[in-house]
Amino acid sequence: MARTLPFGLLLLTVLAAPSQGSRQGPASRLRYSRFLDPSNAVFLRWDFDLEAEIITFELQVRTAGWVGLGITNRYTMVGSDLVVGGVLPEGNVYFSDEHLVDEHTLEKDGSQDAELLGLTEDAVYTTMRFSRPFRSCDPHDQDITSDTMRVLAAYGLDDTLQLDRERMFVKSIFLLQIFHPDDLDVPENTIIHDLEITDFLIPEDDTTYACTFLPLPIVSEKHHIYRFEPLLVDHNETLVHHILLYACGNASILPTGISDCYGADPAFSLCSQVIVGWAVGGTSYQFPDDVGISIGMPSDPQWVRLEIHYSNFHNLPGLYDTSGIRMYYSAQLRKYDMGVLQLGFLTFPIHFIPPGAESFRSYGLCKTEKFEEINRAPVPDLQVFGYLLHTHLAGRALQAVQYRNGAQLQTICKDDSYDFSLQETRDLPHRVELKPGDELLVECQYETLDRDSPTFGGPSTINEMCLIFLFYYPRNNISSCQGYPDIISVAHELGEEVSDSMEGAMAMNNVEWSPENIRAAEKACKEVPQTVIIKTIDEIVENTTGWIPEIIPTPRGPCLESWGGKVEPQDETPAGFRAAAPMPLSASGTATLSHIPLAALLFGQGAFSWLLATLQAAV
Repeated sequence: MARTLPFGLLLLTVLAAPSQGSRQGPASRLRYSRFLDPSNAVFLRWDFDLEAEIITFELQVRTAGWVGLGITNRYTMVGSDLVVGGVLPEGNVYFSDEHLVDEHTLEKDGSQDAELLGLTEDAVYTTMRFSRPFRSCDPHDQDITSDTMRVLAAYGLDDTLQLDRERMFVKSIFLLQIFHPDDLDVPENTIIHDLEITDFLIPEDDTTYACTFLPLPIVSEKHHIYRFEPLLVDHNETLVHHILLYACGNASILPTGISDCYGADPAFSLCSQVIVGWAVGGTSYQFPDDVGISIGMPSDPQWVRLEIHYSNFHNLPGLYDTSGIRMYYSAQLRKYDMGVLQLGFLTFPIHFIPPGAESFRSYGLCKTEKFEEINRAPVPDLQVFGYLLHTHLAGRALQAVQYRNGAQLQTICKDDSYDFSLQETRDLPHRVELKPGDELLVECQYETLDRDSPTFGGPSTINEMCLIFLFYYPRNNISSCQGYPDIISVAHELGEEVSDSMEGAMAMNNVEWSPENIRAAEKACKEVPQTVIIKTIDEIVENTTGWIPEIIPTPRGPCLESWGGKVEPQDETPAGFRAAAPMPLSASGTATLSHIPLAALLFGQGAFSWLLATLQAAV
């Protein structure tokens, strides 16, 4: 019990705590699921309430011991939160909200912010279901956000709470997925169309960009593509870095065959309007019910460029691959025709990241004021509904920010915990409106502590990119809007004498990259003028200039107080858990907490019965 409150008063406080909003119950279906370990012994289900900011987890592990689930970060497990629980041999259950003080030691949080919904054990599995707020007021709890979350799972072979690295697993997951495929409509008379490169001999080079041109389905009336998924050969999954489909202008003269996308023949780099994109870690994606990619109309593209990026770092010989994109389309039309706008830092060597940088930010500006002029038709307000983030191995965070009339409006999308191995198309919780004249800024953050020479922008995985693809409607002809800084001015700020852009980029190899020079380079890249390049599906290019605006950080929302009350150090049991009294086993031999009141979990069934009797007597 708490030091300053009588037992009964503290318990009344817990029972009278206000509801935190709608939560998943003990038997509610959880829409999302994922295995967390290579042997498929650790299985996670989850779901969430965006309005109430509550997430529910169910962890099922092939063990008769304790289980634990929490959130960690990229660099260390120290400070990770971990909710642990289990069922003792005699049927008692234990459950606690804890954190790692070092890689081997758990300590119970002073605030217990996880609400137990069920804990069972049978002959094969221990299963624990609990809810927690996205952001509690406990500094030991990691926030659940729309970033990539690194989910930590752990378990023991018995009920001795001891951490073992062999039974601890971390998996990057985007937990707050707005739509589940089961929630979306599947049109009648769906047709499947595959676009792929067949039996392609992957070169023994580190990086290969293979391109070919393929026709879209020939239809006699308008159809909508509403879903896509990657086509990958199982043993080649680690070699395929990304797959893109670019729409071609109908006046384009296209080459035949398969060739290097950015090699000797520039014709294989034609077509620049992305319509579908997949990258490492992604899965299938279905558009919201009111949007689709239009095909079959005179203004719709008839051909696409299929681009597959292979990363053969081990230079393996004799590998053949058949990969591509599977599209699902239907004559059942949707309300809007969608497009994709590519934003970010133009990918070429003017983009540089110094070595030894704990953090280095790059910027790419888009100015939409010339969209109507280059589109050669009015551009209505755009409604952004989804996005895809893309950097290579040094990327740590990305965001796209919207400005209007010189003032910051909002952050469109961001991920402060970006993981190269989990790149997937994501939905926005609310659609974002872009008006002609708005400015869009992409910021990418990198970390290069393991590198001893500058990293330059380029196609290879060991080069870097800084790109965000916005999925929007209604479609127009603009394919990309990207920026880059005046590299000559940047070089001069770093004390390098150069006369052109190529010399400016190469001069970065001559700089002594001290922490002071890293900060000076980041400052210069942000403060010098930016050139903005706008491109259309018909390869029309327009340049303009601009300046990088300041980004005002979005404040964190309010935290949610614990519904379990404050737990003081003297309340700890010897095992460090909240203990519950023995419970009867169900017919399956499991102990279940599905209908046990919270006060009984906190203080034991006997104390709870005493409280009820006291309340009844008072009434």
